[in-house]
Amino acid sequence: MADETFRDEMTTMLNELSYTISRISAQLSEKALTGDEAHETTLSILEMLTHFSWYAKPVLTLAAFAFNYGNFWLLNQVYSSNQLAMSMAILKQLPTLRSRLNQLNSLILTMLEATGFVGELEVLSSAFFSSEVSKLSTAMAEVPDVVYWTIRSAVSCASQITNLTSFSYEYITSATKAWELSMSAHKLNSINENFQKAIIKCLRLVSAETEWHDEAYQTLQNHLEVMHNDNVKILEALIYPKDDILPLVDGITKKRVNIEVLKGKNVWLLISGLDILQHELSNLKQIHSESKLHETTNEIHQHEMVWIPLVDRSVQWTKQKQKQFEGQQYKMPWFTVLHPCLISKVVIQFVKEKWHFRNKPILVVLDPQGKVVCPNAIHMMWIWGSIAFPFTTLREGALWKEETWTLELLVSDKDQTILDWIGDGKYIFLYGGDDIEWIRKFTAAARLVAQTARIPLEMVYVGKSSNQEKVQRAVTTINDERLSYTWQDLTMVRLFWTRLTSMLFSKIQLGKADEHNPIMQQIKRLLSFDNAGGWAMLSRGSSIMMNGHGTTVLPTLLEYDLWKENVVTKGYDVAFKEHHDKIQDLRHLCCRLDLQRKEGEIPASMRCPECQSLMEELTSFFCCHDEEAASISE
Repeated sequence: MADETFRDEMTTMLNELSYTISRISAQLSEKALTGDEAHETTLSILEMLTHFSWYAKPVLTLAAFAFNYGNFWLLNQVYSSNQLAMSMAILKQLPTLRSRLNQLNSLILTMLEATGFVGELEVLSSAFFSSEVSKLSTAMAEVPDVVYWTIRSAVSCASQITNLTSFSYEYITSATKAWELSMSAHKLNSINENFQKAIIKCLRLVSAETEWHDEAYQTLQNHLEVMHNDNVKILEALIYPKDDILPLVDGITKKRVNIEVLKGKNVWLLISGLDILQHELSNLKQIHSESKLHETTNEIHQHEMVWIPLVDRSVQWTKQKQKQFEGQQYKMPWFTVLHPCLISKVVIQFVKEKWHFRNKPILVVLDPQGKVVCPNAIHMMWIWGSIAFPFTTLREGALWKEETWTLELLVSDKDQTILDWIGDGKYIFLYGGDDIEWIRKFTAAARLVAQTARIPLEMVYVGKSSNQEKVQRAVTTINDERLSYTWQDLTMVRLFWTRLTSMLFSKIQLGKADEHNPIMQQIKRLLSFDNAGGWAMLSRGSSIMMNGHGTTVLPTLLEYDLWKENVVTKGYDVAFKEHHDKIQDLRHLCCRLDLQRKEGEIPASMRCPECQSLMEELTSFFCCHDEEAASISE
């Protein structure tokens, strides 16, 4: 379907370009026949090309001119070896006019050269900011003249071709036509010479800018690798290195302050785009507030957070973006950078390449000397909240050593109802997906089996990570039909999947993504279910017994009569798992695990949580049109 859409779009685009080229070709021919002024014809063609870029204007004009010139040149090339072509050429007086072709061909080469210069400048302007390469604007100012005279030269050449193939020798050799071609050639050559000089200056400045950029990048990297007495130099390099302004805003007083206020403190750098989501901001506020309670009386305010907003510098800064930035800045109770423009391109590149920023917020933790003690603490914040304080890599590793694969790890302490069920030792089904028909069948079957087996069973719907509109409809249906327990606030659904994804990337970041680690296998297994329709996980109290795809879990429940005898001797959970495993072994379902680059660094390879084979790597692009979807460019 996607391939068909692409082909349709390409066909439409090619048809539109073909139509435009045909119109220009007709205009060139009409001018040649009627003898209209070259200036008027040039303006008419420019009017046709209003919506095209400066580079596209001469390219399309030359494509149209090629129609006329191609036929003429073919005739000129073959007339000497082909009797019919020779006769036609003699009739068209080509042998006597061959000397006139050199001037025409020379102008055509000049037109091609001018078009190439415009294209070269367009590439430069898209790769570098004109405000940072002063001569670029000077060269850009020359473009309209270059384009005008290139198109006008094409008009003159088209007129000359018509003249050369006409029967009126007097008209061919008219002084007016010869002067027009000569004048176009002289003018375009002169413009090309000046334009080329301007581009060379641009290239030199770009080269100097690139050298400075590389040196600044290396200097920043060296700063972060060397031990310092305090963190001021590091923070200045990352935020703003000059002392001519106060670059920070205090989140409480909303007053501007100097970087010196962070001297000697542990600093959490919250790095994100302008579109940080509301539920992410709320969780960060809560963790920030709770973390203050961990600071002893002697260490008050020894930890501070700073928001560093990153924006695409090649996109124009608008009033709407300014309003969006100020709105986010106002909500934050911690320090924020005065304005995104203070963050240099070097820092943006460094953050993307070394700290793997991919639009999703990251939290880089620096100690009082400016040393990075955690390249991204956001994952442990989502997993453990303020318990992970002070959010260092050492603390992250220690917390994982204490963890086991339990239901508490998955649901944390956000829902007291589920925690009470765990405390009571109840059987609990966590299930997800957005297929409401499967949900109806699953909950009905699970409830019937529980009643028959006389076991205390509860069910919790956890939705899926994307397509929040369908999840909301499912929640509404589940509540209306009283199918199971649900989280009324979809923020809880998002948090569940965010924490699960964070568990995976936390393990990867620690370099302990052991493919044989039971927790790692179960994390990947649950994440793979997010793309596979319905699924369910069974626990008894906090102990997770099994999890499986909807196509194996539902048949297990429907075939209760085949394993009900084992419930008495082995228990409901063990009997369920054994029968489910038999069905699963027969199905051989594919396992698909989608990892978004914006979440963090993705490993070069990954093993299947089912069979331990290396998984095949694919690239996909996906959008569910969620209202809160991130939009900042990579």
